[in-house]
Amino acid sequence: MPEPIENLVNYSELVSVLENTRFSPIIEKLPQNFLAAFNHGDFAGWVEALRALPDIAPDSWDLQSQVRIGSTGQCDDAQRLQLKQTLLKIHPWRKGPFELFGLEIDTEWRSDWKWDRLKAHIAPLENRNVLDVGCGNGYHCWRMAGAGARFVLGVDSHLLFTMQYWAIRQFLKSPPVYVAPLALEDLPAGLKAFDSVFSMGVLYHRRSPFDHLYGLKDCLRPGGELILETLVIEGEKGMTLAPQGRYARMPNVWFLPTCDTLHEWLEKAGFRNIRLVDVSKTSIDEQRTTEWMTFESLPQALDKNDPAMTIEGYPAPMRAVFVAEKP
Repeated sequence: MPEPIENLVNYSELVSVLENTRFSPIIEKLPQNFLAAFNHGDFAGWVEALRALPDIAPDSWDLQSQVRIGSTGQCDDAQRLQLKQTLLKIHPWRKGPFELFGLEIDTEWRSDWKWDRLKAHIAPLENRNVLDVGCGNGYHCWRMAGAGARFVLGVDSHLLFTMQYWAIRQFLKSPPVYVAPLALEDLPAGLKAFDSVFSMGVLYHRRSPFDHLYGLKDCLRPGGELILETLVIEGEKGMTLAPQGRYARMPNVWFLPTCDTLHEWLEKAGFRNIRLVDVSKTSIDEQRTTEWMTFESLPQALDKNDPAMTIEGYPAPMRAVFVAEKP
């Protein structure tokens, strides 16, 4: 008999963590019947991949300097190849990298670089309750746990990324890290519960950036910290780029403000102690095609004759990180 999906994807542990806490309103938003609620895409294939993963308990792990689970000696080359072929069935892998029993998952994004750019500028995560909005497969959630967070909840509406999280979770069950197939808008209004809220690579996908900023603030407790990373452009206060059609091949990019404009947006949304802690142009070493993400990536989105511009004629991607507090 195939392994029941309830044994592979189960939020009962998360429910027990949330019960009788200020986070308990989230429980009613969690999928009660995962199969009925999310049976779309290549769901059957993703479930089969989870079922085919080997049952190996890691002898060690590292979530501080990387996301490494287990050691090379726990698998031979044939087992590692089988593990690789199984995980490639949950393609594409965008956020990472991960290392599982000596297998390197070389994802599209070097998400560890983003983490390294911001980690020294945020409030220490030790014993904090953290929300990661648009978390993808949960890579940064694991890094937050490695930084000492008490509890980490990632939300992302893309089911594929949730299934990738469950693949990793199958091997690493101990840290309090959970990823649910939800959007920010699905979370209960007036939650006011998290110590730290991350939104990285999301704001420019929102038709209403202010609704997104207010939604993030609504999830924070008073005095809590927002960590916001998004695409920006160079320019003066008040300037914003609203791409016509696609931006860097992406069809759903709505607004790219200057850093001064985004600072004003955060002020208008009611945040205080707003700091710009990093501005970095995205390189083709940080975002690129790999065997774990075989579709077109940043190199194909840039003008071949002028890599400072996208193929649509807009400034090439540049990202800023802001840190701010809720009063």
